Amino acid sequence: MDLRVRHAWLVVGLLLLPAVPADAQTGNYPNRNPRIVVGYPPGGATDILARLFGDWMSKRLGQQFIIENKPGAGNNLATEAVIKSPADGYTIILTNPANAVNASLYKKLTFNFLKDTDPVAGFARVPNVMEVHPSVPAKTVGEFIAYAKANPGKVNMASSGNGTSIHLSGMLFMSMTGVKMTHVPYRGSAPALTDLLAGQVHVMFDNLPPSMQHIKAGTLRPLGVTTAARSPELPDVPTVGETVPGYEASAFFGLSVPKGTPRAIIEILNREVNLALKDPEILAKVKALGGIPIAGTPEDFGKIVASETAKWEKVVTEANLSVE
Repeated sequence: MDLRVRHAWLVVGLLLLPAVPADAQTGNYPNRNPRIVVGYPPGGATDILARLFGDWMSKRLGQQFIIENKPGAGNNLATEAVIKSPADGYTIILTNPANAVNASLYKKLTFNFLKDTDPVAGFARVPNVMEVHPSVPAKTVGEFIAYAKANPGKVNMASSGNGTSIHLSGMLFMSMTGVKMTHVPYRGSAPALTDLLAGQVHVMFDNLPPSMQHIKAGTLRPLGVTTAARSPELPDVPTVGETVPGYEASAFFGLSVPKGTPRAIIEILNREVNLALKDPEILAKVKALGGIPIAGTPEDFGKIVASETAKWEKVVTEANLSVE
């Protein structure tokens, strides 16, 4: 065959490559074990939700979704590891408020979460709960403000790490009330909660899911939820905003993948998350944890991440917060 003819056929073949059917592009996804990477130790809200939805997808898609806990640097180690992974749908980040907060809190990030990931699906919005160890004499938000002002710097506020929603919820509270507390960051919600239960720290604005059992057992005292409306799971607990007008904060959770992951794979994962949120058993577990489902398209979840990033950038800037 003439060399020019062969070259022409080669060009035609290359042009036809993008027309490969979606099933071939996904490689019958998943044909091996995907990983959901969680930026915190086991036991916190991110981990609880990752395992709940990971188990659902494992059963539905025929491959075990492995939950990999990779704590450190306020969720940034996990995020960076996922972003640097192949965009093939086998490495997924459990997206959480830190992904929105860190964009402005950390000044030397090697990635831009909004630009370097594709949104997949939302799980739920979850209120944080302002809770204290029973040794703290305050029984209301107002009483706590008075107690903390009478003991400036002596009240220790635990968090799951710099830049998390738990940290920023507390910083927003201090900014709006003039209260001064000593921030004690931990490598995740679970170890912070352990020390709060032991009385080593005094207050925490924890995600509601891991704290619910302790609140019901009476080993922690809830003072207020951080959302604009009261939580259906704690209807007798007022909002912080009822005492501090305008105060509002909530956590959000979902899945994201490295930028450029095939749309067909994103749609498979999105479909399964949305189906899970229609399942009575899964839905009951999400609601029992205080979660409000946020089913929708990948674009719907992307809008949530973008709006939360803008919201917390304003808080970080006004409070002059920074982490190197």
